[in-house]
Amino acid sequence: MVIAGSALETSVLFGDLEGTIVKQVDSKKAIAANTKYGLRLREKQQYPFFFSFNDLSHNFNVDHCFSLEKGVELDHHWVEFDDVRYHIQVSMKNPHVLLLSVSLPTPSSETIFVCGLPFGAIEAIKAAYGNLVQILDPPRDGFNLTLKINLSKLPANQEQKHAFLVKVASIREVVLGAPLRVILEHLAARTVAPDLDPLVALVHRPNESFFLFPQADKVTVVYPMRFNDSIDIVLATSFLQEFVEARRTAGLNNTPPCSWSLTPPLELKEVPAANAGFVTFVIFPRHVEGQKLDRTVWNLSTFHAYVSYHVKCSEGFMHTRMRRRVESLIQALNRAKPDVENSKKTSYNRSFKRLSLKDSRTNSFS
Repeated sequence: MVIAGSALETSVLFGDLEGTIVKQVDSKKAIAANTKYGLRLREKQQYPFFFSFNDLSHNFNVDHCFSLEKGVELDHHWVEFDDVRYHIQVSMKNPHVLLLSVSLPTPSSETIFVCGLPFGAIEAIKAAYGNLVQILDPPRDGFNLTLKINLSKLPANQEQKHAFLVKVASIREVVLGAPLRVILEHLAARTVAPDLDPLVALVHRPNESFFLFPQADKVTVVYPMRFNDSIDIVLATSFLQEFVEARRTAGLNNTPPCSWSLTPPLELKEVPAANAGFVTFVIFPRHVEGQKLDRTVWNLSTFHAYVSYHVKCSEGFMHTRMRRRVESLIQALNRAKPDVENSKKTSYNRSFKRLSLKDSRTNSFS
């Protein structure tokens, strides 16, 4: 089972949007399950969103998939944008233990990984999950991280249990967003993290990074936007220009300042060119206060996936419009065709004689 997409909530500039996917396991030996896919939109958003592993948390059927009495054997893979892969396993031999493996994008040369993880990831995992989760060392082959979750220690209260599962399904935010969270937490305290370089590179795509310039009063975030397809480049460039224009709306004065340029900032003059330009956000302490911190970390760490989603949606919309236009033209051509049956009736039982050039001249003078 493969689900592509990202559950990025663009609440900083575009309001909240959450995708919801419900999936129960179909097994002959275990519980017969129903498969249902749903989408939940909040506020006034009217367009669909891709699904991701994080979406699994919203309506996860705990009673069926994590029933300690009955037990369900799970062995599923998920794939998100930016080459983030997940593998979840539950064995019937040990139904109390769930193994969750995560594969992260290949880091670029300027990105610092410690033991295959971004700096601060281990501390972030321990702070987020406590003693309910154990980090396996080494992780499963082909993955950067494997977590062992003891299901028997889950809270008895359903709301608390669901909240924990939401946190587990947000493992991408916890791991990849760990360095970003450290920097933004110091921004909220109006300080700079010690032993931190003036320029920090964080991985967000295979062999690609986005860059942070941390200061005590603000953090500048720069994204090199690169796409492989020429059509994607044109659409992304147009979208990003409109993205910057939307920031100037009167109702968005409190959102982070945003700019776009084809040329990189002076601090990134040695960074390879980006065919769709560079997007810059300036984050101030008011954007990371209290509960805003989690949302800001998620939005920034998955911004490229957000743009990729809208680029693909734009392509799909234009293809649909073109197909409809072609169908309407074909219908117009079909209506313009002469009635073949009537033409046959007018020429029925008639004969024609081919005249020579001499006969045609004789008839014309007669």
